[in-house]
Amino acid sequence: MQKTITPINNSLYLERPYLENSEIDKTIDTSVRAFKEWRETTVNERIQVVNKFIDNLINLGEEVKKEICWQIGRPISQCGSELRGFEERSRYMVEIAEECLSDIVVKKNNEFDNYIFKAPLGVIFIMAPWNYPVMTATNTIVPALLSGNSVILKHSSQTPMCAELIAKALIGTGIPEGLFQYIHTDHGSCEKIISDSRIAHVVFTGSVNGGKEIKKYIGQRFINVGLELGGKDPAYVRSDCDLNHAIENLIDGAFFNSGQSCCGIERIYVDKSIFKDFVDGAKSLTEKYILGDPSDAKTNLGPVVRMSAANFIRSQMEEAIAQGANKIVDESKFEIASLDNCYVAPQILVNVNHEMRFMTEETFGPTVGIMPVENEKEAMELMNDSPYGLTASLWTKDFEFAKSFGKKIDTGTFFMNRCDALDPALAWTGVKDTGVGCSLSKLAFDHLTRPQSFHMRKNV
Repeated sequence: MQKTITPINNSLYLERPYLENSEIDKTIDTSVRAFKEWRETTVNERIQVVNKFIDNLINLGEEVKKEICWQIGRPISQCGSELRGFEERSRYMVEIAEECLSDIVVKKNNEFDNYIFKAPLGVIFIMAPWNYPVMTATNTIVPALLSGNSVILKHSSQTPMCAELIAKALIGTGIPEGLFQYIHTDHGSCEKIISDSRIAHVVFTGSVNGGKEIKKYIGQRFINVGLELGGKDPAYVRSDCDLNHAIENLIDGAFFNSGQSCCGIERIYVDKSIFKDFVDGAKSLTEKYILGDPSDAKTNLGPVVRMSAANFIRSQMEEAIAQGANKIVDESKFEIASLDNCYVAPQILVNVNHEMRFMTEETFGPTVGIMPVENEKEAMELMNDSPYGLTASLWTKDFEFAKSFGKKIDTGTFFMNRCDALDPALAWTGVKDTGVGCSLSKLAFDHLTRPQSFHMRKNV
């Protein structure tokens, strides 16, 4: 039985039975049959279905917001951002679908009609995370369906209701039976699904170790995988920046969703000449947060997802403090925070360095380290001193410098004067241990289709 414990009060929120192996086998079989029907449809027919799905899920907004709040502890006042992000990304992928999925004409004359057809892959198995449960799942679901694939979704055990609400939104859209299915299951069953020859592509968002296991489960099968794994996203605040703008955006980037964002800010490097002013401003802003019950509209910082996460965050900070780091935020302002619950007071550490795990390993919580740097060369070296590379940001007024600096940073997305954001027209991807593959943008469709060349001689 799958149990979901709400971080709001550490009580049992809901339970779901795991599927038996025979039920999983039937699910995959049904998905294969639905795919064979769906791939015969036109892109325009698929667009009509997906547009109805988008409308339906937006109409379920109040249910979606409630479930996100109670399942992961995000403040209800901020849960609407999930739906706005979902709609923006999904509408964009619909808008570009016909162009991206059209045949690539190579030669067309009286003798030859040669082109490349973008063939769907088949059954796409998606393992979605809990931290942005609607957006991360639909980042793949929408382009996968538009491309002509079928989808099986396995959501995190923390957010099963999000999978069920996605399925609910697909009712009445005209989608063939079995084209989209969700399952609640354990890791052992996931291994069997991934290694099943009927699965054509796997998408996973989660830990580095989880990604390594998935690669192992695929074994000798020649299929691709999309992996978005760990992150330790850095920012460099240059002396010529708009200081107040940088402070406001970086603190939000560090603490939104209790720091549980794939592209959240976890380490900040600040030019030495403005370091004190930046730290003072960051401290002042952080101490204004309202940590509390996320179902209260006044709250803007909720608990982290579970007790094990809270304990890890606190232990990583304490280890850094034992190595010489200092806390600067007055935690007495956050009375609800306790070692016995999931409410972690937001915190900033200074006197940090890269000898500390706090500055090199993912934390995924409402805390950030800030270091002074002598110059941009030192900032670049520290930003690249990481096994991860999802996003990185620079805060400056010098556009030409930013373009040059960004090319030196090992990252999937480089920001200037913003962070923890996403443009669906840009490829969402990472380097090093952050993973492989790409979602969103025109390039996403290339990962959910395969090229099939047609060399057609008409006159013989």
